[in-house]
Amino acid sequence: MINTDTAKIYAKGGSGGNGCISFRREKFVPRGGPNGGDGGQGGNVILEVAEGISTLIDFRYNPHQVAENGQHGMGKLMHGADADDRVVKVPAGTIVRVPETEEIIVDLKTTGQRVVIARGGVGGKGNARFKSSTFQTPRVAEKGEPGEERTVTLEVKLIADVGLVGYPNGGKSTLLARTSAAKPKIADYPFTTLTPNLGVVRVDPEHNFVLADIPGLIDGAHEGAGLGHDFLRHIERTKMLLHVIDTASVDGRDPITDYEQINTELERYNPRLIRLPQLIVFNKIDLPDAQTNLKRVKDYFGKRRVFPISAVTGQGVDRLIRATYQLLQRINDRIRERQETVEPQPTFHIPKPDERFELVTRANRFIVRGEEPRRAVLMTDMENDQALVLLHRKLKKMGVLNALIKAGVTEGDTVQVDAFEFTYSPDEINTN
Repeated sequence: MINTDTAKIYAKGGSGGNGCISFRREKFVPRGGPNGGDGGQGGNVILEVAEGISTLIDFRYNPHQVAENGQHGMGKLMHGADADDRVVKVPAGTIVRVPETEEIIVDLKTTGQRVVIARGGVGGKGNARFKSSTFQTPRVAEKGEPGEERTVTLEVKLIADVGLVGYPNGGKSTLLARTSAAKPKIADYPFTTLTPNLGVVRVDPEHNFVLADIPGLIDGAHEGAGLGHDFLRHIERTKMLLHVIDTASVDGRDPITDYEQINTELERYNPRLIRLPQLIVFNKIDLPDAQTNLKRVKDYFGKRRVFPISAVTGQGVDRLIRATYQLLQRINDRIRERQETVEPQPTFHIPKPDERFELVTRANRFIVRGEEPRRAVLMTDMENDQALVLLHRKLKKMGVLNALIKAGVTEGDTVQVDAFEFTYSPDEINTN
């Protein structure tokens, strides 16, 4: 069985384009100045909530999401074009997590909501940027910054308007098949439904709602018994519940005990679930044993509104569906009133790593860790002597060189930034 409600994806932002080393080459201009343009920005990888998507199954076959690189800079001060973002569509209700810690990065709830999960790298500066009164002919340009790489896990708590709950074999799948175009697997054994099935219930040509057949629950489901945790999380965002009871006691269980036990499991898993509006559905009233239980069960619920039905024959189903839709409309009205006072959410960005650096000393090796020095190294052309001079100045400006001196670095010691190593000298970077 393919589990379509979780997925792990690898995302890589596009790298920035390289800056260009170029000089004016025009007739009668024998010493034209530098005119190399900057590289373009790499594309971001963005998750966006879209309508019409209900699962993450596409990521099972396409788990790598890579954005385009920015274009390189060119001569005549022509900057490279920025790359387009890679926008990946996900269902409403997608939770984005850090795989190692299960920490929630963002909860994507509403259509159009976005999160940047891998930033594109900035473009490198062309040599025109480095011209100064003392540096007239810079033969140096920055490399484009590599795009961010990140692996995230996605989890969808399927969003349906109405959830069907009850013990296995209570008739939920049959009711879903009766009221919608869904084709759930139906058989006479527990856990026939192993994943939630969604169906669109059409009340009339202009009105409908989404109904979810939540797999059957058993004792201890809140603790993960059976398939409890996998099932229960799908109920969390439904707006109301239809509690389907096997009135005929086909499996020999007591309908009232079933009702109480299911509510106990819901409450233990999440107290919010027990506060959701419930309509009580007495199913299988077409069977002889149902008539024996019906009066006793009705007496138990007293004046509470109940709906005797047969999902097999269709008896009482229309009345149930119209009552469900009417209650759902009242719930939606309350939700809209609350949303009108909420500001639209901007695109969410995963926070960047701390720009500061740390220094780790091991024997005669000094390891510099931090996003800013790492970026400086990755954007430096290590084969260009002028670029190494500029890198030395950048590290000095960041305070890296001063920190090395305070840590006791001496000439000849090895300094490592990211995967790059150099021999320390107070005046220049020595890559030998």
